[in-house]
Amino acid sequence: MLDIKWIRDNAEALDAALAKRGAEPLAASLIALDEKRRSVVQSLQDMQSRRNAASKEIGAAMGKKDMDLAEKLKAEIAHLKDLMPAAEEEERQVSADLTDQLSRIPNIPLDDVPVGKDEHDNVVKRVVGQKPGWNHAAKEHYELGEALGYMDFERAAKLSGSRFTVLTGPLARLERAIGQFMLDLHTTEHGYTEVSSPLMVKDEAMYGTGQLPKFAEDLFRTTDGRWLIPTAEVTLTNLVSGEILEQEKLPLRFTALTPSFRSEAGSAGRDTRGMLRQHQFWKCELVSITDAESAIDEHERMTACAEEVLKRLGLHFRTMTLCTGDMGFGSRKTYDLEVWLPGQDTYREISSCSVCGDFQGRRMNARYRGKDGKGTTFVHTLNGSGTAVGRALIAVMENYQNEDGSITVPDVLLPYMGGLKKIEKAA
Repeated sequence: MLDIKWIRDNAEALDAALAKRGAEPLAASLIALDEKRRSVVQSLQDMQSRRNAASKEIGAAMGKKDMDLAEKLKAEIAHLKDLMPAAEEEERQVSADLTDQLSRIPNIPLDDVPVGKDEHDNVVKRVVGQKPGWNHAAKEHYELGEALGYMDFERAAKLSGSRFTVLTGPLARLERAIGQFMLDLHTTEHGYTEVSSPLMVKDEAMYGTGQLPKFAEDLFRTTDGRWLIPTAEVTLTNLVSGEILEQEKLPLRFTALTPSFRSEAGSAGRDTRGMLRQHQFWKCELVSITDAESAIDEHERMTACAEEVLKRLGLHFRTMTLCTGDMGFGSRKTYDLEVWLPGQDTYREISSCSVCGDFQGRRMNARYRGKDGKGTTFVHTLNGSGTAVGRALIAVMENYQNEDGSITVPDVLLPYMGGLKKIEKAA
């Protein structure tokens, strides 16, 4: 969420930033609504002040035996009491309307973010590794998995419908191994604290990280009003909601390996084959809570941590700087890691690492107290996938496939595979 005070002082900057994101200008309407809110608040305060003053004047009039004046003042107070409930309700409604409109405005891109409309305007930051060189044709992951007998979409559809997968035997173990490897790497070498947190959250948590109110259709909701998390970013970031932290204890770095649940409402017809776009998938999430000065450096650090996962898996990938039109709602700058999938003969996103400024901190009312002990400031937050487990499984299957359809287990995963070095067709 953006600060209305900042918007009043930087109306042109807001509209320019929205234009970069392909959105319509909003500063004038927001300022007008805020002016209305301030007018209503001032009117209410004036009525309260006059009521208090009239109450004191009644005492003075009674002391002077001026009963006519006292009665007039009492009538005035009664009239003010009649007016105030309507004014209070108007103030609540206007304030709620302003808050709702502010909550739907995307974050302001950093100055160095490339301006563009969509993914075609993203910029390559770096390319790591080499594409595999084979003499045989590359198969896609679902062709490999079904032929091996360990990936079943028909049974998944029988259980849950489309966009679900059943993995069995060695492939189920390989998926688990990938997730455990990521979690171990981030906790033992990258300084993240492992967290086991709920998979269902209240409205306030979804609002805090920006999924609500704008993206409700992308989420799954339970019958008792809770939401299934679309990413552990929601729980990890909201750990500090409503709190005042000490600056010297920042940054806080959290990681969690959890299922994620997404309705994929806007992706009808996209990636319908295989595991690329699922309603349920595992992801290793990274979240940092920082002060204002450290956020940009922390973004580079977090991205490097996610990149290290792919490097150790021996996967070819590229890191992209997303343009203004392709960034997420709460991001000020995002790097996407795109892994090479030889079966598709293309790069696919496997991680997004974003710096959000105080956008989420303001929504969560999460602050830190400066080292001088004077005043508080909203925390800055960052989040990233370290990485998506299902897509990493796809990448391993396609990049480590053999001509006979078997899959070689990457060396870094061998300690998690119970001695299994190659996944071959079920007997």
